[in-house]
Amino acid sequence: QVQLVESGGGLVQPGGSLRLSCAFSGSRFSIYAIAWYRQARGKQRDLVAASTSGGSINYADSVKGRFTISRDNAKNTVYLQMNSLKPEDTAVYYCNVGGSTLGYWGQGTQVTVSS
Repeated sequence: QVQLVESGGGLVQPGGSLRLSCAFSGSRFSIYAIAWYRQARGKQRDLVAASTSGGSINYADSVKGRFTISRDNAKNTVYLQMNSLKPEDTAVYYCNVGGSTLGYWGQGTQVTVSS
């Protein structure tokens, strides 16, 4: 019954911005680590950004300085702000709450960066 519903994906031109949202329907959201992953066509799923409940944050080198992960515990929502988008950012983006092995996953949302 617990689910993560993603929104905010779409088509954007290079240099543009998007904000992805991921709404968590379960309880105790504030104690969980959060993360965003992406999977381009023909490639494996890779970590984009992650944040523990204690405040430790890390980003993939390819998105440092351009993407920001955040959370709103009052709204049970995870965000990924994506600026200065590049064609190589094109992928299906997945949110995760509670860890990659035992946690919950969003359904994925397509982000396409193209002229």
